[in-house]
Amino acid sequence: MNTTPSKTMAALWMAGWLSLMLVMAVAGRETTRELNVFQIMEMRSLLGFLLLSPFIYGAGGFKVLRTSRLPQHIGRDLVHYVAQLGWFFALTLIPIGQVVAIEFTMPIWTALLAASLLSERMTPWKIAAIALGLFGVIVIVRPATGEINPGQLIALGAAMGFGVSMVLVKSLTRTESALSILFWMLVVQSVAGFIPTLFVWTWPSAYVWAWVGVIGVCGTFSHYCLASAMRYADATIVVPMDFLRVPLTATAGWLLYSERLDTWTVVGAALILFGNLLNLKRAPADPAPAR
Repeated sequence: MNTTPSKTMAALWMAGWLSLMLVMAVAGRETTRELNVFQIMEMRSLLGFLLLSPFIYGAGGFKVLRTSRLPQHIGRDLVHYVAQLGWFFALTLIPIGQVVAIEFTMPIWTALLAASLLSERMTPWKIAAIALGLFGVIVIVRPATGEINPGQLIALGAAMGFGVSMVLVKSLTRTESALSILFWMLVVQSVAGFIPTLFVWTWPSAYVWAWVGVIGVCGTFSHYCLASAMRYADATIVVPMDFLRVPLTATAGWLLYSERLDTWTVVGAALILFGNLLNLKRAPADPAPAR
C-alpha cells in the first residue's frame, strides 16, 4: 500500500507504540505472578479479536482482510509469537528494566536485515542513532561481567526474534494494511497457542483478570501503531525511536517497584534521545543537475 513518507507521522504512531508497550511491560510483570506465559498469550489473542471486531466491521468486513501473502504472515507471526513468549518468560527471571534493555539489541538485527533484504539505505544518521541508542542502553544497564543469567539469554533470543519480525512487518506493509497485519497475527498466534494453553490453564483471580484485559488492549493496538509507523518510514528510522522505551521503563520501575533511578539512567536516556533527534534529521537534498 502506497503512503507518502513522513517521519512526523511515523514518530506519532511510535509514540502510541511506546505508551502501550510501557503499560504492557507492567501488566506482564503482574500477570506472570499467577499465569503461564502460554495462557497469557492465548488470552491476549482472543481479547484482541473482540477489540478488533468493530474496526474490521467499519473497514468493510472480513473481505478487506483477504491476502495473497498468507505464508509471509504465518512466518512473521510465528517468529513474533516465540519471541513474545520469551519476553514474558524473561520477566519472571530478571528485572523488568533489564528485560527491556536487553531487548534493545533488536535494532542491530533489524538494521542488518532491513539493509540486506529490503534494500534500505544505511545513512550516517541512522548508524549514529543506533550506535548512540545502544551505548545509552549500556550506560543504563551497566551489565556485570562473569555471570550469565538464563533470563538474560532468553531476553537476547527474544530480541533477535523481534528484529526478524520487525523486518517482516516492514515487508508486509508494502502491500498489506495495518488492520490486515494485526488480524492475521491474532489468527496465527491463537491457533499456535491453543493446545499448550489447555495443558497449563488456571482460572485467573479478579486482580489478574484486570491486568489480562490491559495486555489485550495494549498488545492489540500497539501492533497497529507499529505497523502504521512502518508505512510512513523505513524500519531503520522507526526502530531507533523505540530506544526511548528504556528510560521510560526505568522510570516506571522507579515509580511502581521502587527501582532506583540514578544518574547513569539519566545520562543513558540523554544519549538515546540525542540519537533519535539525529535519526529524525532530514537528509540533504540531492544537488540539482547542471544546466
